[in-house]
Order: sequence, then structure tokens, then C-alpha cells
Amino acid sequence: MTLLDIRNLSVEFHTEEGIVRAVDEVSFDIPRGKTVCLVGESGCGKSVSAYSLLGLVSPPGRVVGGKAILHGTPRLDLLKLPEKGLRSIRGNRISMIFQEPMTSLNPVFTIGDQIIEAILSHQAMNKFEAREKTISMLEQVKIPAPEQRVDEYPHQLSGGMRQRALIAMALATEPDLLIADEPTTALDVTIQAQILELLKELQADTGLSVLFITHDLGVVAEIADEVVVMYASRVVEKAAARELFANPLHPYTRGLFGSLPSLGGNADGRLKTIEGSVPDPLAFPTGCKFWPRCELAVDGCRETEPELRTLAADHPVACDVIEGGADD
Repeated sequence: MTLLDIRNLSVEFHTEEGIVRAVDEVSFDIPRGKTVCLVGESGCGKSVSAYSLLGLVSPPGRVVGGKAILHGTPRLDLLKLPEKGLRSIRGNRISMIFQEPMTSLNPVFTIGDQIIEAILSHQAMNKFEAREKTISMLEQVKIPAPEQRVDEYPHQLSGGMRQRALIAMALATEPDLLIADEPTTALDVTIQAQILELLKELQADTGLSVLFITHDLGVVAEIADEVVVMYASRVVEKAAARELFANPLHPYTRGLFGSLPSLGGNADGRLKTIEGSVPDPLAFPTGCKFWPRCELAVDGCRETEPELRTLAADHPVACDVIEGGADD
């Protein structure tokens, strides 16, 4: 069952140099109780896509098209809600955690005060009840000695504990959807693994849906049920995680997997790279945006931007060159 249905989402930024289409006709679903990973290089539009769902894209950026239907009672189009309506959704039905916990937490308030404020903003509790729930949430996210930590300030906690505190804050209001914007990037590998395991446990316990934004395929392998691959503002491939890892179709997705180190090592000792660089968003190439870097590109790739089409079961890909991708 679908929780959030995103269709043809488009976001533009008006700059002195010109108009940047940061997100272009992006469509995907987030099922209830599942984790969808939004994957791509920096600047591809994945974070802007997520922020636009909560009205967090501010001028010079603006949503210029699309729908984002949040199913439930009531059924809402997030992109058409006024600011007052979005405030009732943010931190309530949809919560968000960010990449760097030290900049997301207010350094002059205790961890407990910040979680209590989030609870009181959205739930009918008094301050004593909210404090008790805060301690319970800190315990749930496995912060040791929660009765003590609730009165500590962000600088008194390690990076891993600060991220756990943010997760506790995000889940304290019992949201339907958690948006996680590269929440493990600033953490070391051991703590990163602990945070991912924690998210999986909390999801299993609560039935939470997760939109996880990352560029790390190792994280995707660990946590994803479904994967949406973005390149230069567009979705180029969508599939269940197992299907994508077993059978990547788009040349860009294949390039991402090809650039990963293997246990056996490469024959020449070097990692394979995707040639070239991400195009300037002010001057995207015509046709397929990936053709300047694509080993399979033909003349037609420069003329027509490919649409997503299904080449395998529930596995759409935007490429007209790979086998089965072109119209017969």
C-alpha cells in the first residue's frame, strides 16, 4: 500500500545566471513500512526533491509542477498545502533528520528541552508527560543513561549519540514517514552501521516508512527495499533493491556499481571511474543528460531525452540504447 505518491515533481531555482531546473519531472512512490533510497551524485536533485515535499525549498527556488499525495485521513497533496497546513504535517506525520547533527540541534538548549518542544507542538501532553516520553524515546534509540542525557547539551554528546537524539526527536511524534538526508555521512563506519541497524529495528517495531537520501551504495545495500537512481535532475532507474544490485540496467547505474572496490581487486589495481563530470545545471546537454559520459551513446541520444520504460518486471529505466530500451 502506498503512503506517498510523487508524480512529475519539478523544482526550479532562479539565479542571476539563469533558471536552473534542479528537479525535472521526478516520479516515485513510498510504500507503507518500506525504505526507499534516493541515490545519486551530489547536485543531482535528491535532497531538493525531499525538501520540496515539506515546503522547505525557499526563494530563489520554487516548485513549478507535480503532485505529492500523502495517503491517509485526510488525503493531501503536499505541494498544494498552504504554510499553515504544512506546519501541521512537518514533524508530525512526516519527520526529517539531517546529515550533520551538530548544526541541526540548538547548542543552547538541552537535548531533552528540544525533544520536549517537538512533542508539545504536536501532541496533547503536559510538560511532565512530554519529559517522560522523551526519556523513553532516548532509551528506545539506545542512548545510555537516558535520565542523565536528557538534561545534557549537544556538545556533551558524541556524534553518534547526537544523531540518535535527532532520531528520537523525529520519531517522538509517531510519524508515518521519516525523511533521512544522508544521516550517517558525518559518522565513522562503526557508528554508521549502528545507526542503520537502529533505523531498521525502529521501522520493524513501528511500521514506519523511510525515504533515505544517500550517495553510498553500501548504505543502500544495508537498508533499502526499493531504490530510485537520479542523475542531473531526472530519475534514470527504479527497482527493488535486490533487483537493482543483481541487474543494474542504466549505463549510469552500471557505472556506479563498476566504480566500487571489489574484494578480489581490479586487474590493474585501479578503480573504474565514470569518465567526465556531472554537467553544469545551467547548461544541461540536449537529449539524454548522461550521453557525454556514456560508453553506449549514439547520435540519437543527443536529440531525445529518454522516458522511463519497463525492461524487466517492475524495473523502469530511462535509456533507449540498452537492449529492449528502444521501440521496435
